[in-house]
Amino acid sequence: MSRSSRARSAFQTVATVTLASIVTGSLLAASTVSSSASSRKTEVSQAKPTIVLVHGAFADASSWSGVIQRLQRDGYPVIATANPLRGLSSDAAYLRSVLDSVHGPVVLVGHSYGGSVITQAAAGDPNVKALVYIAAFIPDVGESAGELAGKFPGSTLGETLNTSSYPLPDGGTGTELTIKQDLFHHQFAADVPATTAAIMAATQRPVSTLALEEKASKAAWKDIPSYAMVAGQDYNIPPQAEQWMAERAHAHTVTVDSASHAVAVSEPSAVTDLIRRAAHDIR
Repeated sequence: MSRSSRARSAFQTVATVTLASIVTGSLLAASTVSSSASSRKTEVSQAKPTIVLVHGAFADASSWSGVIQRLQRDGYPVIATANPLRGLSSDAAYLRSVLDSVHGPVVLVGHSYGGSVITQAAAGDPNVKALVYIAAFIPDVGESAGELAGKFPGSTLGETLNTSSYPLPDGGTGTELTIKQDLFHHQFAADVPATTAAIMAATQRPVSTLALEEKASKAAWKDIPSYAMVAGQDYNIPPQAEQWMAERAHAHTVTVDSASHAVAVSEPSAVTDLIRRAAHDIR
């Protein structure tokens, strides 16, 4: 073989090896990209929704402590927001701002008056995949919490209340309500240890009368799957009212017969189980 023939043969061999290396590298890169994309899809499908908890009147976010511990142990991201308790439309607008900061699906949970707030705030929000009502109001458009509380007999809340005045931003005066501390245990949290109830009474958040009187303008439960817990020994919202509202919303409903209005404090495992059910159903 001549020197030029040998040179051509060597060049062809090198070119063949180089081309094979390029093809092999491309295939490996494509395989890596495909594997990475598949991994990302798996991570997304396995991601847990954020649980947003909204307290009601005469409570604060710490009332969710036992529920939060259990959800976090299960790997759920949790936000227990501070409900202003100043007026339904303004409270819902505040909650909506919290929801806007959350990426991905949300299970939105409301206790007591917090149920009215989540009903209004979640309307039209595509990220809210489930609503969970814990001894809560589930208003329709044109209904207020106060109206629903009086729809059925059984509430003894009115006779336990103190009223106070507070300044409004426009210079006027508003009225807010608290439960008398010596009556709080029996009225709000009869199945909670007395020492815990005493702390709850001292730290309760007052609710504006406007919040309880303002009528809902939206009803998110008409478009979002709902879950409800009825507290069988609730002296704030009559259990019959809770059951009626849950049935109207076609909510998956559970009843804790011995539970007071403070069911999230006294029965955190039962409350967490219902939230887990809602989170599981949307996946």
